[in-house]
Amino acid sequence: MSATAARPRLPASKRRAAILDAAVELFSSKGFRGVTTRALAASVGVTEPVLYQHFASKHALYEAILEMKAMEAPFEVERELERFTEAGDSQAFFTLLATLILNWYCEDPRYARLLMYSALEGHELSDLFYERHVAIFYGWVTRHIESQVRRGKMRRTPPLLAARAFAGMVAHQGLIYAIYHPGDLAASRKQVVKTVVDLYLQGIMK
Repeated sequence: MSATAARPRLPASKRRAAILDAAVELFSSKGFRGVTTRALAASVGVTEPVLYQHFASKHALYEAILEMKAMEAPFEVERELERFTEAGDSQAFFTLLATLILNWYCEDPRYARLLMYSALEGHELSDLFYERHVAIFYGWVTRHIESQVRRGKMRRTPPLLAARAFAGMVAHQGLIYAIYHPGDLAASRKQVVKTVVDLYLQGIMK
């Protein structure tokens, strides 16, 4: 009996989820161009025709992955960040953002690698993630900085540049973990967040 035949038949929703998870694993290690539909089907233990029942093409599968991540807009987090901005609490604002960024890299590094491949390969769907995540993130930070500058709490500085500086400080820590896996960063995640936020605020606050 083949490995495919030996597997129990899964409901369509679970089969689709299994295909997506296997695709994330393959795309994050080989990129979009380095993965074939045959390899995708084999990794889930199905045939290519079964794969096509769920996703019409490799492109459609890749689109579903990025769309799934792009739709994860943390609206509750946005409301909390707005409260911190209104209260002028930059320590809490940047601590929450740094925690979210670092958690994103550490809890499933595959997505960081997948999105890097997507951008490097010039895949048009990488723009979707940028628009629905990165651009929104920069909007949160620039609005907070502009608010604190008006209140006289922060030094005058280009808001978008300052936002990118903060993101870079945190994301670099996450990228090192996602790419090189230098031990268990999760054990010192709070320390990384506190150190980065303290250093950033010492530079931008009046």
